[in-house]
Amino acid sequence: MVPARPIAPSPPVPLVQPVPELLGPGEELVAGRRPVEEAFAARREAIRLLVVPQRRQALERLVLHATNLRIPIVEVEGGTLTALAGFDGHQGIGLVVPPRRYATLEEILARALERGEPPLVLVLDSLEDPQNVGTLLRTAEAAGVHGVIFPTRRQAPLTPAAVKASAGAVEHLLLAPVDDLPAALADLHVRGLRIAGAEADAPLTVREADLRGPLAIVVGSEGQGLGPAVRRRCDLLMRIPMRGAIGSLNAAVAGSIILFEALAQRLPPGGAEPGAPGRGEPGPPRGSGEAPGASEAPGASEAPESAEPGTPEAGPTGASGPGGLPPAGPAGGGA
Repeated sequence: MVPARPIAPSPPVPLVQPVPELLGPGEELVAGRRPVEEAFAARREAIRLLVVPQRRQALERLVLHATNLRIPIVEVEGGTLTALAGFDGHQGIGLVVPPRRYATLEEILARALERGEPPLVLVLDSLEDPQNVGTLLRTAEAAGVHGVIFPTRRQAPLTPAAVKASAGAVEHLLLAPVDDLPAALADLHVRGLRIAGAEADAPLTVREADLRGPLAIVVGSEGQGLGPAVRRRCDLLMRIPMRGAIGSLNAAVAGSIILFEALAQRLPPGGAEPGAPGRGEPGPPRGSGEAPGASEAPGASEAPESAEPGTPEAGPTGASGPGGLPPAGPAGGGA
């Protein structure tokens, strides 16, 4: 009689199924309700949507939109999403996307030509705080800036916190990192743009300065202001008049004042807004119910989980420191 062969035991079934990789190499995270909305509105390609289960009901519209686009939905703990995003103001949602595609100087100038407007470029000179970077990017998009230039080194990175501070404006901006910022300014000058920077003891105020025509506006770093090489490239230096006891402004605030002064000077007689492509045409409605230009304040839609960190104070320059979503369809490229 042939003895029975022993049966090999089956491998034990794991009690917990393996969790899919949340943020792989070469992937980026867009965190926060409004930034995720804007990423969808810009048809940016998406890999997966991360959602905190306790917040899912409030985010159901975004979850449903991602489901219609066949984007995988992965539930994660709030602490896990905080660790991935690097800040806790993510509002329980994050969109994993491929690396951002950056623009060139030529593409920025081409956008101005397409809109039939004189080029208006924002230049960030070694800002250190991601919140300042994000706030300036939000202002730049609202003011109709055609593109933003910043150095690849000694500059706050475009982190999820910076993207959140921009309220998703980065999805609609042309962003151009450059290795040599003074050389890039010289290139813009050759192409007909004047270079304007802010300095505390400049002879002209921002209201007295002529900010019409092809222009690049440089915002200096929070601690040091304009770098010496950048300052030498400036054709125009201006200051923001101050009347209070505080002698300086936050970099993002000062830059925003200058950008909107430039916009005001560029408006046609009567103050009517130009009908630039993408500006005079109605866009897809958002779920926040905000009036155009309104801030995303807690209570207007969904309050952030905690307050975001403040911004550094000024340096010597006088400035320093979806109701509706796009129709379901293939997600496209970003900014």
